[in-house]
Parts: sequence; C-alpha cells; structure tokens
Amino acid sequence: MFKTRLLSGIVLVIVLVVTVGTGGELLFAFLGAISLVGMTELYKVVGVQSKALGLAGYLAALVYYGLLWGKAMEYMTMLSILFLVLLMAVYVFTFPAYRAEQVMTVFFGFFYVAVMLSYVYQTRMLLEGGVVVWLIFLSSWGCDTCAYCVGVLIGKHKMAPKLSPKKSVEGGIGGIAGAALLGALFALAMNQWQGASASPLHYAVICAAGGAISQVGDLAASAIKRNHDIKDYGKLIPGHGGILDRFDSVIFTAPVIYYLATMLAV
Repeated sequence: MFKTRLLSGIVLVIVLVVTVGTGGELLFAFLGAISLVGMTELYKVVGVQSKALGLAGYLAALVYYGLLWGKAMEYMTMLSILFLVLLMAVYVFTFPAYRAEQVMTVFFGFFYVAVMLSYVYQTRMLLEGGVVVWLIFLSSWGCDTCAYCVGVLIGKHKMAPKLSPKKSVEGGIGGIAGAALLGALFALAMNQWQGASASPLHYAVICAAGGAISQVGDLAASAIKRNHDIKDYGKLIPGHGGILDRFDSVIFTAPVIYYLATMLAV
C-alpha cells in the first residue's frame, strides 16, 4: 500500500510539474479535463453522473472554460443564471425523476470543482504566475504535511472530533505556521536561483492564509463523504482516491492565492 501511494504521488508530482510548469494550453486542457472528472465523482455521489442533470453540469463547465479561454468572463453571471434555469427546467419537466438535493448538488458542483480549480490556470497566467502558482500547492499540501507532523507530536485538542478525530487544533496551527515558513523559504529560493523579486513576508502571509483555507477544503470534502457514507470519491489515482480526494484542499486554496497575489501585487 505504501509503495502504491509513493509511486502514485511521484507520478502526480511529475504531471503537475509538466502541466503547471508549462502553463498555457497544456495546463488549461489539464484543468478542464480533471474538472470534468471531479464533477463526475461528485455527481456520482447523488447518482446523476450520466443523467440529464449531470450532462447539464458538464455543459456549463465546458461553456465556462470557453469563456475563460476567450477572456469573456463578463458573461459569468449570465452563465450562472442560465445554468440554474436549465437545471430547474430539467427538474420540473422530468418530475419526479430527480430530487431537489440532486439539482442543488449539480449546481454546487459546477462552482466547487470547475470554477474553483480554474484559478490554478488564472494564477499561472498572472505576471509572476510562473512562480506564484506554486504557492497553491505549497500552502495546501505543505500545510497538510506540517499539520500532520505537529499533530502527531503535540496534538491534544480535537479540531472537528465528529468529522475528523485525528485532526487537532495544535496540528492546524502548526500547519498554518509551517505553510508560512515554506512560503518565505520559497521566496528566498526563487530570489536566489531565478533572480526573482519575491517578498518573503508577502509569500509567508499568502501561504499562511492558503494553509488556513486549505484545512476548510479538506474537512469540507470529508463532510460530504461522511454525509453519503463513502470512503473515497473515486479510484482514479491509486492510493489517493479520486481527483476530489487529492485536490480537495487545492480547490479552496487556488482562489485565495489568486486574489491575495493580485491584491499584494507579488
């Protein structure tokens, strides 16, 4: 099991280095693909992944990525409204084929997966995006690792005992502090190796905020799985479950890093 997790983790890192490092069309296509896979995993939870409701969600995601690629995001509000109208049309004209919960999950899944993940691409396309984009993964996965280590060493107070008994308040604080430290070290490394002008303080603040939000994303994914009595969203990544299992914290961190990087002009 450990060997499988290790190998799958290495493969995942290689894929990210290639796609995120290259950026542009390759990263855009990669995110579009895993968004559809992630939506399928979520829709499968409520049994609509191959039905009309699910297809409406996939269509909305494709249109959204089309708007993003065409730099026509001013139509996002219109897309959201039309998508909701389409879902309600399917709901009422096929009644009682679907439950209200299924309709809401499809609408939620579009934003939760497709829109949120797209911020990895949007961050990569910033002026300093080639460097800043790595803060998304550094803060989310770095925080997770640091939180685990601190929790094992000194964790005593449970953060969410009914949802994730092994997560502690001490671990959560340690994860945020660790993410901040990693952000500062990353800035110093980029300044030294690539001649960048990254501010260690700004990077530390961004990673700390990203780390805090990533824990919400991790627990949110766990809560959804608990509500529906499933262990993993899928088996796409051996040893890591599905796309949503591996990118649950990244989904929440990506928009935070994008907006903080924009506001702080890093």
